[in-house]
Amino acid sequence: MAIPILTGITVSTAAYTKTANLMTGSHQFLGKGRLVVVALGSAIGMNISVLVGGVPLMDDRALPNFGTSGTLKATDHTVIDQVIAGGTAEFYLRNTTVGALTTDYAVFFTPM
Repeated sequence: MAIPILTGITVSTAAYTKTANLMTGSHQFLGKGRLVVVALGSAIGMNISVLVGGVPLMDDRALPNFGTSGTLKATDHTVIDQVIAGGTAEFYLRNTTVGALTTDYAVFFTPM
């Protein structure tokens, strides 16, 4: 069963900035399992980085899904669906535009 370990709704990222590691607390340290990241940016220009144990699963790549209306759906907005060996998880957002952008995201983990 998938466990939601990180969620964010309309998380704003200022122009030309990168967030601090959003994956903090007790869920930062993951064991072996399946990691699913679902994300929806408000416009073109949001990049995402996800690392587990220092291994990049998505390294500063553009969010392929964007829109100013609608809801975040796991069936439509999955950007990572990967089995991992475990380690310390890191999650960053980076805005590459001149204006503030928002992002909705959810990270799910299924232990194995």
